[in-house]
Amino acid sequence: MLARTAIVSRILPFSCVDGPGNRLVIFLQGCNFRCPGCHNPHTIGRCDHCGDCVPACPSGALRLDEGKVSWQADLCSQCDRCTDLCPCQASPKTRVMSVAEVLAQLRRYASLLTGVTVSGGEASTQLPFVVALFTLIKADPELARLDCLLDSNGSLAPAGWQRLLPVLDGAMLDLKGWRDGVHRALTGYDRERVIASLKLLARCGKLAELRLLHVPGRSDFLDGEGGLDAGLCAFLQSLGPVSIRLNGFRHHGVRGEALDWQEASREELERLAKALIDKGFVAVSLPALI
Repeated sequence: MLARTAIVSRILPFSCVDGPGNRLVIFLQGCNFRCPGCHNPHTIGRCDHCGDCVPACPSGALRLDEGKVSWQADLCSQCDRCTDLCPCQASPKTRVMSVAEVLAQLRRYASLLTGVTVSGGEASTQLPFVVALFTLIKADPELARLDCLLDSNGSLAPAGWQRLLPVLDGAMLDLKGWRDGVHRALTGYDRERVIASLKLLARCGKLAELRLLHVPGRSDFLDGEGGLDAGLCAFLQSLGPVSIRLNGFRHHGVRGEALDWQEASREELERLAKALIDKGFVAVSLPALI
């Protein structure tokens, strides 16, 4: 039986940066990566109801009831003190939502939307919910025209992708480091599963976008002479035609050690873009602003 609920961090009714067109975006809570440079660190963990955040809440929006932290949205001032001090990088402001509740929100905005994107956190950690949601969207005459995208770190196992593929229009995956040691330093996770996911999705025609994150002094996409790393180049070529988006590391939302990392400049991203284009990759895009 398909799962009908998920822990939702927030729902964004309209977005033009989470896939093509105008999209409703569902951010699910919880991630299996531990990226020091995460821009949404409060979506990594899941609340264990320790209660540390309750006395720190200046508006009284948080309470500890029968051993569980509860959040009252109408009292919340959105100061984010609770997420700043959470020891497990979680948020007490999440909601458990059913597929039916998400579909009800989707129907409110459907006439203005191009599609739906499920993001996170890492959306695939709540895969049964995603499969159920996309399945019902595809089966609904009013919603079936909306394309269903997944924003993912690529850690899902092949068996998981096989469950999702029949109702998935495309996935947008990050590759945050090429060599395994660099990838592990930037994510806390080996790259093997990510590489396998990229290959599988490309083979099935479901790789909507591959994103490379440039972190100055830490990324390894270029060789010592400023050209594209030969191994990375061969891998990207093996995927066939692929849309590549370049992102540059910024301090926005970041906590901890990565606040001391250097931010990426426009010039650095343009050099990486040129290195890709010089090797024949024409579908390369940069952030609108950096």
